[in-house]
Amino acid sequence: MKSDVDHLPAAQQEELALATRILMDEFAVATSRATQPWKKNGKVRKIVLFGSYSRGDWVDDPENGYQSDYDLLIIVSHEDLTEIAEYWYVAEDKILRDTAIARPVNIIVHTLEEVNRGLKRGEYFWVDIARDGVVLYDLPGSELAAPMPLTAADAYEMASGYFADWLKKVDDAIEIADFCIEKQKRNDAAFTLHQAAERAYTCFLLVRSQYVPRSHNLKFLRSLAEDREPRLVEAWPRATKIDRRRFELAKRAYVEARYSAAYAIESDDLQAIRAAVTRLRDIVETVSREWLDELRQKADL
Repeated sequence: MKSDVDHLPAAQQEELALATRILMDEFAVATSRATQPWKKNGKVRKIVLFGSYSRGDWVDDPENGYQSDYDLLIIVSHEDLTEIAEYWYVAEDKILRDTAIARPVNIIVHTLEEVNRGLKRGEYFWVDIARDGVVLYDLPGSELAAPMPLTAADAYEMASGYFADWLKKVDDAIEIADFCIEKQKRNDAAFTLHQAAERAYTCFLLVRSQYVPRSHNLKFLRSLAEDREPRLVEAWPRATKIDRRRFELAKRAYVEARYSAAYAIESDDLQAIRAAVTRLRDIVETVSREWLDELRQKADL
């Protein structure tokens, strides 16, 4: 694992340094109010940059609607400290609002035990981070376990099970959304299409990496999935303002379509989102089947 970001332009290095400082500062504030010793003395053990910015193949083209996100793994000293709403929400919000950080920042939070368990199982997601990640902060004594390669046969068995289970869930959600559209229940349709998209990304990520974050944020899931498979970019047009607005409508639907009286969606937007979700589903099926074929051949099954 690398220990510096010298391969990045100065602007990105400064943004990552600022994001890391905000995360550390706000975590210190959140734990200082605690009374339990394990919580009051809670620690960030490691912060690791992973994904395209760690590998060096990021995309930075905001004018055309595509810009790679920063993906950060935060390793903490206790499982309860992984709770985003209690310990990390303020930091995420400050980073989002800080004009000195021009690129989106996504975080996942796990304990060292969780990460090392995934490494010992050979799960691709964690093995990739151990290989390509860049350490932004490191507390002594927080070493990662040596990755144990997953056999192709085991990977195929896991991936094929995920694929069969989650692709059916995607199809079920699209079917329910179609019923809602037919009954003119547009908000319910928007929420269910969000669920279909979320399930499609979950399907892909589990098949390809055996990991999906505990998040309903469609943009975050899209970013992680597209980082592994560029063909998924085709699902969501983003060249025009209306394209980007429609994706935001789909993203917001998880909460607002159910709970906000201000959320409204027109039929043409709904149909465009349905078309995008259907494209996403079909691309996920194609690339997942290709991946399964590769694993089957490697395993000689």
